[in-house]
Amino acid sequence: MKITKFQDFHADGGWRTLSFLKVTTDDRIVGWSEFSEGRSTPGLTEVIRALGSHVVGDDPCNTSRLNAKLYGMARTTSGGLMSQAVAAIENACLDIKAKSLGVRVSDLFGGSQRDRLPLYWSQCGTLRVRYPDLFASPAVRTLEDLSDLGREAAQSGFRALKTNILLFGREGASNYQAGFGSGAGHPALNVDPPLLRAIEASIGAFRNGAGPDMDLLLDLNCNVKPEGARQIAKMLEPYRLMWIEYDLHDPKSLTWIRHSTTIPIAALETVYGRRGLRPYLEQNSVDVVIIDPQWNGMSEAVLMAAMADSFEVNVAIHNYYGHLSTLIGAHFASVIPNLRITEYVVDEAPWVKSFFTHPLQIDGGTLALPDRAGWGTDIDEAAVRARPARRVF
Repeated sequence: MKITKFQDFHADGGWRTLSFLKVTTDDRIVGWSEFSEGRSTPGLTEVIRALGSHVVGDDPCNTSRLNAKLYGMARTTSGGLMSQAVAAIENACLDIKAKSLGVRVSDLFGGSQRDRLPLYWSQCGTLRVRYPDLFASPAVRTLEDLSDLGREAAQSGFRALKTNILLFGREGASNYQAGFGSGAGHPALNVDPPLLRAIEASIGAFRNGAGPDMDLLLDLNCNVKPEGARQIAKMLEPYRLMWIEYDLHDPKSLTWIRHSTTIPIAALETVYGRRGLRPYLEQNSVDVVIIDPQWNGMSEAVLMAAMADSFEVNVAIHNYYGHLSTLIGAHFASVIPNLRITEYVVDEAPWVKSFFTHPLQIDGGTLALPDRAGWGTDIDEAAVRARPARRVF
């Protein structure tokens, strides 16, 4: 079997663009993967096209050789765009290989250890604050709305939800994003008493609505410096959070924060590969390692999880994309022994589900691993073409 063609597709996902890679073979078996060309990865599509041109004519089922070839080409600039491009190509080829054998992708990695995956509701409140008119569900404009959303999450069967830094005031609701170059707080990323009070008020509203049994997670992203993260963690200890998530590329500082609080620290979604992960594990920087199989590729993600397991650290699956990426994460989550939980975005534009040939099976805050070959869904090209992306990212 040989690769004959690469094609990329981009669709309007409402609050973001959804992008898919299609790899075609001379046996007419098609493999799909999902990737994301966002504000932090402009140009990813062109990188995928350039790397893909070097493996046309190669065997898509020999993923170890394909990975070694692509990694060698990207060695001097590994990480970031290059790693995500290699991952998109490899993940589509894994879909081809599994389909050619009539098995699930998880079977290529020894088989599934679990066929139902625990989920947490990601960006809970955040998306309804940022895009109040996009979803059929009620918008979030006040702290009372946030409490109602917590109640909705609990009634939907979710046992965990994650939110971001949300602000509520006379001018309405907003999502604090100083670390991404916008709004007050940039570029110093200091915390002040009003910001601390706002964070505590949001977590308190969720606790009031969701009840004492809901696991609450707070994602700080890269919006504060380490001393601010430490203040936030100490303040929130009475709320018994499942974790505080924090993007920081300094193992020593993460270790310092972790040792300063009783709240578990989850991080490292932006770290690529085993080589990037190792220093954090060696310094005991985190309680939970977050790994993205869309950014690293399924093979490397499994190896990263094995490395974390050797340090007795569990893994959470990073995913805030479309349903194909959710299934890629589910296959990854199903084969590793040290799973903590899987990320899932509930709030989607109503038409997004039409892009996928088979719907997700979610019940009681868990996702069923499909029994179909490959990842378990394909892309409906007609539906994607009917909703062209308004911009690439």
